[in-house]
Amino acid sequence: MRGIALLIAASVAVPILVILASFANPEPKIWRHIVDTLLAELAWNTLTLCFGVMAGTFVIGVGAAWLVAMYDFPGRRMFTWALMLPLAIPTYVLGFVFIGIFDFSGPVQALLRTICSTPLGWFPEIRSTGGVVLVMTLALYPYVYLLTRSAFTTQGKRVMEVCQILGCNRSEAFFRAALPMARPWIAGGMMLVLMETLADFGAVSVFNYNTFTTAIYKAWFGFFSISAAAQLSSVLLVAVFLAVWIEQRFRSKMRFGQVGRISEEASRIRLAGFSKWAAFASLAFIVFIAFLLPGAPLIYWAVASAALEPNTAYQGLIARSIFLSLSAAAVITALGLILAYIQRHTGDLLTTWAIRVSTLGYALPGTVLAVGVAVMIGLVDRGLMRMGEDLLGLKIGTLFQGSVLTVIVAYAARFLTIGFNGIGSAMNRIPKSLDEASQLLGVVGWRLIGKVHIPILKNGIFTAAILVFVDVMKEMPITLMTRPFGWDTLAVKIFELTSEGEWQRAALPSLALVVSGFIPLLLLHSRSEKAAL
Repeated sequence: MRGIALLIAASVAVPILVILASFANPEPKIWRHIVDTLLAELAWNTLTLCFGVMAGTFVIGVGAAWLVAMYDFPGRRMFTWALMLPLAIPTYVLGFVFIGIFDFSGPVQALLRTICSTPLGWFPEIRSTGGVVLVMTLALYPYVYLLTRSAFTTQGKRVMEVCQILGCNRSEAFFRAALPMARPWIAGGMMLVLMETLADFGAVSVFNYNTFTTAIYKAWFGFFSISAAAQLSSVLLVAVFLAVWIEQRFRSKMRFGQVGRISEEASRIRLAGFSKWAAFASLAFIVFIAFLLPGAPLIYWAVASAALEPNTAYQGLIARSIFLSLSAAAVITALGLILAYIQRHTGDLLTTWAIRVSTLGYALPGTVLAVGVAVMIGLVDRGLMRMGEDLLGLKIGTLFQGSVLTVIVAYAARFLTIGFNGIGSAMNRIPKSLDEASQLLGVVGWRLIGKVHIPILKNGIFTAAILVFVDVMKEMPITLMTRPFGWDTLAVKIFELTSEGEWQRAALPSLALVVSGFIPLLLLHSRSEKAAL
């Protein structure tokens, strides 16, 4: 079992090492061009985007979580799940919809020009830094909201009552007690936001906003230099590792506990008068701007474009998207189950570090992993070609490069964390005495997994598989950069259409992606509500 853990860890570690080793063969001309013309812009844009999105998601996510967890007002139950809905919309879909609505030729500015009969010099430019920050904030705030809501819910109104006894009002209680106590959860959500922002390729491409992820793609497919792409990836990789290290150091010094159980219904403060309607209006505005506003034109454009597209235009795209997502979900949940079992029964330092490395991929941008996996597969293919010529005297072509296997390997390296965390947390609830009883009856190894663990873990496995399926359906850079020729998916089609400014034609595949994320989110919410009863 230890060997399997090391093999899985190698599938993530080797692409990273390949990227870092790319500096052994630099591209002087390309790097000179990048340093002279792009590097300062890339660094500034990436930093601005990260800080802007983190600030926006903090304000919206923490504020919404505080209202839903601590207060009772009209519509509170609806908002607990409605605030999660933007997770179903990929950032690049939200981006092109906002451009279609608020751009100069969009319906909002056209209506305002008709009403005002004057130039709209005061209207903010959507194709700007502020525009891309707004879009990514609206798409990513649910990460902070979900984790922070859990933290505030466990606190209950006891914190408020204690602070009021000490002479603090509600605002002071929030900033001086509740917010500091929720720091570990907030830090976790903010780290997810930071990782997603650094990894984003689709939204910044739609806005033509240059960051390291777009530069990596251009170095590969514009300069046709995979080594330059790998070297740019290494710069972004160092930034990601630094962010992860800072976050771990920050959270390692925190120790918080909760004594006793809190009834959620008894822990909320009932709002009255203007306050309750202000809370309702603020959360309703967030749901409207982040989900309903982009959803309405998306449906309208999709219906309009469906009448113009052939009936078979998207059948192949949908079939390939579902095939890749199902394949990745099956592989990743299987690997996650194996790693969870190994962690349960093997506690040595080597295995522990192998599992940590195996789950590192989610912190890496898709463009970085795509480059690393492509280079690694290329090295394997060249090695096999040399072996074929030297040992067998046969000239064989590439076996794995440009194949579906490359895409699945990249998906597994990127999303294994989701499968492992979902199944591992469920396996931790199984008492070890059950394993010991099974071993006394001669049920060990793979039979123990198949006959004992899988039947108990079926809900956790199903949840992990759904989450992986949704993420793979939305994943653009890995699919775009590693797919075989002719293997376009819904995400790739959206990228191609938005690159050409075909906003309305991009609505139909976008709507399919939104539905593929919306339905599983409702299923997961329903399942979690039943589990809480």
